[in-house]
Amino acid sequence: MRLGKYLAHAGVASRRHSEDVVRAGRVAVDGDVVLDPATPVDEHSNVEVDGRLVRPQGRHAVVMLHKPKGVVSTAQDTHGRPTVVDLVEAGERRLYPVGRLDADTTGLILLTDDGELAERLTHPRYEVPKTYVAKVGGPPVHDKALRRLRQGVELDDGPTLPAKVRRLTPHAIELQITEGRKRQVRRMCEEVGHPVQELQRVAIGPLRLGRLKVGDSRELTPDEERALRAAPKAQRRRRPPAR
Repeated sequence: MRLGKYLAHAGVASRRHSEDVVRAGRVAVDGDVVLDPATPVDEHSNVEVDGRLVRPQGRHAVVMLHKPKGVVSTAQDTHGRPTVVDLVEAGERRLYPVGRLDADTTGLILLTDDGELAERLTHPRYEVPKTYVAKVGGPPVHDKALRRLRQGVELDDGPTLPAKVRRLTPHAIELQITEGRKRQVRRMCEEVGHPVQELQRVAIGPLRLGRLKVGDSRELTPDEERALRAAPKAQRRRRPPAR
């Protein structure tokens, strides 16, 4: 097994970020610092990250959390704010959030010790859909704004892929995207004249938030986990033409 994959299976980070950890000189194999993520290792290798021995784990944990407002989507916060990790009982496991939600955004976020799954759920090439419900300001949402969102809108970091969107009320929409740019939903709505007042993520791929209460968490059922693992499918990205 390649070292980068070994670290991902050990829950150190996603495979891509595990490779960065190796290149930074933080990993030793059998006592020697290794800089090549492709270095072969096996179950008999002594692999250390920052001096701590790591091993691939058995069954990985995948936990869903209903993130409250004001909680940050990181494992630690230098400003002392509560984090999603603080809200989950993980025992001896080290769980990490899968992607991020803004501090002001509520709803579904996953935590896992499976770095490979985390990467497949967040890497743009797999286009795993994330679904949000946004309460918006401005005038009532009309068809023109919905059409623009469905076509893709021009942001300061380039045009977005087309979104799936439907109007729920005159001032609320459900919007599904397959990208993960910073504050993307908020910026898209702002661009079409409807600044977001409240935002909640209600689904990741086939997994829905359901009736999970704010601040509560639970492990996925076997059926939910199988469906989630089957969701990422590498696709050729269809970027809309520049306007």
